[in-house]
Amino acid sequence: MYMNTVRNALLLLLLATALSLHAQQQHAFHVLAFYSETVEQDHIDFAHQAIDFFNAAAKRDHYDFATTKDWNDMNPGKLAQYQLVVWLDDFPHTPAQRTAFEQYMEHGGGWLGFHIAAYNDAGTRWPWFLSFLGGGVFYGNNWPPLPATLIVDDKDHPVTRGLGNTLQSPANEWYIWKPSPRLNPDIKVLMSLAPSNYPIGFKDIITGGDLPVVWTNTRYRMLYMNMGHGDRVLSSEAQNKMIENAMLWVAKTHNPKPSPGE
Repeated sequence: MYMNTVRNALLLLLLATALSLHAQQQHAFHVLAFYSETVEQDHIDFAHQAIDFFNAAAKRDHYDFATTKDWNDMNPGKLAQYQLVVWLDDFPHTPAQRTAFEQYMEHGGGWLGFHIAAYNDAGTRWPWFLSFLGGGVFYGNNWPPLPATLIVDDKDHPVTRGLGNTLQSPANEWYIWKPSPRLNPDIKVLMSLAPSNYPIGFKDIITGGDLPVVWTNTRYRMLYMNMGHGDRVLSSEAQNKMIENAMLWVAKTHNPKPSPGE
């Protein structure tokens, strides 16, 4: 009787352990994606497609992907539940939202931003965020959205590995920054617009200059991608793989700024 009881207890313990490991594998990390429905329609179109894309990727890669249209969810209590936040088509506008994000990132949080997420100009008045992005202020863009050849600056990085020397990126509105984020020693540029694209645009034209497209600030667990305008961004299998890799890399990379006591 005693041996049966011990055996049953061990079996229950093993089952509980297996279920716990399975749950951890099913949700290796938790992501919260922010988006808005009151912004430019091309940005909304991208956000909707990106949500579908990441929902499918989350099932493949075993993480939890949640979304919210309420930017007041950018608060310490909510952010503490997630290892990574994504900005799909907008950015925080209130002081409380901005402060919560700053504290989240300064304590090791993760961020993946697309296109308009990095927009800043003289009216933004968020110096911390400007430094976070590498110091580049929005200087201009091409119009209409056009496909472009991108140079893979770092072919060995986990985000860009396997892409080769260049990537043919679908139609997008490309932003240029002054000064270029590349000049900041904390910034690592992974991809940039190839000079062969210039001049790019018809109504609004970029005639030249250094135009990073994908980069990370090595002081944080973050990655920015200029892609995110319109409904063609996710039409490239190679680029989609890179975007999927980006989510996994930001989520799983070592926290450069661990929380106090860690």
